[in-house]
Order: sequence, then C-alpha cells, then structure tokens
Amino acid sequence: MDEYLLLAKQKMEKTVAALKAEFSSIRAGRANTAVLDKIRVDYYGTPTPINQLAAVSVTESRVLTIQPWDAGTVRGIEKALQASDLGINPQSDGRTIRLMFPQLTEDHRKNIVKDIKKMAEEAKVSVRGTRRDTIDKLKKLQKSSDLTEDDLKDDEKELQDLTDKFVKEIDTVAAAKEKETMEI
Repeated sequence: MDEYLLLAKQKMEKTVAALKAEFSSIRAGRANTAVLDKIRVDYYGTPTPINQLAAVSVTESRVLTIQPWDAGTVRGIEKALQASDLGINPQSDGRTIRLMFPQLTEDHRKNIVKDIKKMAEEAKVSVRGTRRDTIDKLKKLQKSSDLTEDDLKDDEKELQDLTDKFVKEIDTVAAAKEKETMEI
C-alpha cells in the first residue's frame, strides 16, 4: 500500500517542479536566461534551443547577452526571438545579440501576479487531484480486503500530510515569485 503513497508523492513533486519551471520562464522585468528556454531556432532544419547554439548570460540586471558559437546562427536567433512572445526586439552587432528588458509598469506587474496566483492554484488543484485518486485506489484495496480499515485510515492521514506539505510549498514558491515581481 505504501507504493500508492510513494507514487502520489512523486506526482506531487513533479507538479511543484513543473510550477517552478513555469515561474522561471515568466518575464518579470529582470533579465533571466530561463525566458529563452521555450524558444527554438531553426538550425539546419532542426528546432534547437538557443542555449545549445550560444552562450547566454545576464550582463546587467535588465540585459541578456547571447553570443552564438557559430556566427552564421546570429540571424536565425534574431528571427526566433522576434517571432517569440517575449515582446522584446533583439539588438545585434553581427556577433552578439542583446535583449534589453524594459521596466515593467505597475499594471503589468499586477497582471503577472494574477497569472502567478492562477498557476499556483492550478498546481494545488493537481496535488489535491492526486490525493483524491490515491484515496480512491486505497478504498478499492480496502473493499477487496487487501487493506485493513486501520491501515486505510493511517494511509489517508499520511496522504493528507503529504498534500498539506506540497500545498504549503506551492504557496511559498508563489509568494516568493510574487514578491520578486512586485519589487522590481
């Protein structure tokens, strides 16, 4: 029966990890290399992540520098950046590409915070759904006499403790991202 709790814990951990990855790609006014993770460049017919074609670094708080290893990819990277949903025009000198992140307005920050709260709530719903599914499986085992009623109660309590732990972690991660967004 512990295997069900272990699987539930793993699913919950993946949910939190996915939320953290999603938060890292949010453009919150500061330069962050993670905003480029979803952008693909057509490199000899293969969609390739920018970080596999160039050195990407934060040179100032709001400036991201991209230095392609192959000068022939500069134009392709520029096109991919312009076609993306970043909303920033790349500036290039032929060898290096710079992305200047503008200062965010108060309204834009508030909208980002709303999105952060929505993503966090979706993650909590996912964690609670995992709990519900696992409880259903445990109850089926109890009905088929593979699990005693006492074991069921113990497992349900342990599962609730896990759920509470991950919901709290989601709240903590979301609060940190909201604070970071509003500080800038």
